[in-house]
Amino acid sequence: MMFLEPKTTIDHLVQCCKAGQRKAQELLYKQFASKMLGVCMRYATDKMEAEDMLQNGFIKVFQKIADYRGDGSFEGWVRRIMVHSSIEYYRRHHKMMQVVDIDTAGHEPSVNAAAASSLEAKDLLVMIKALSPGYRMVFNLYAIDGYSHKEIAEIMGISEGASKSQLSRARAILKEQVMKMDNKRYGYAG
Repeated sequence: MMFLEPKTTIDHLVQCCKAGQRKAQELLYKQFASKMLGVCMRYATDKMEAEDMLQNGFIKVFQKIADYRGDGSFEGWVRRIMVHSSIEYYRRHHKMMQVVDIDTAGHEPSVNAAAASSLEAKDLLVMIKALSPGYRMVFNLYAIDGYSHKEIAEIMGISEGASKSQLSRARAILKEQVMKMDNKRYGYAG
């Protein structure tokens, strides 16, 4: 049996979790819960839903921990599980999102570079959160979590074209919001 030491490393915690030690699971949860809640918040409609997604995600982490081979960072491995778990949760509890065909997606307006640079991260997060669920999920998966359109299509059960279209539309909406914010900030009529 492996024992937990006062200054336990993530690798050691993982090994103890693989051995079924509850204390190691608790410590691993405490280590990653706040970061992973942030991941879940990007896919949830509210904090309660994000917390449910987080719990479901950690259940999967502990169920699949024996599969973790140590390739890449453990945090990245947990993050992928959280993203997949969050989307799965959303699909089970909400209607499927609106899908826009790539041919019907409009042209994206250009954005003033000064406005984009003055935009604070919290403002952008609020704008992303206001996107419709389908747009928000595709945008998060592609722009924040780094998934390809092929991976997004597989995860969400949509075509690659629909993924590209939803990303395009999400970007257009976000650019429009940035332009509106810029106009308000600098007193332009709009």
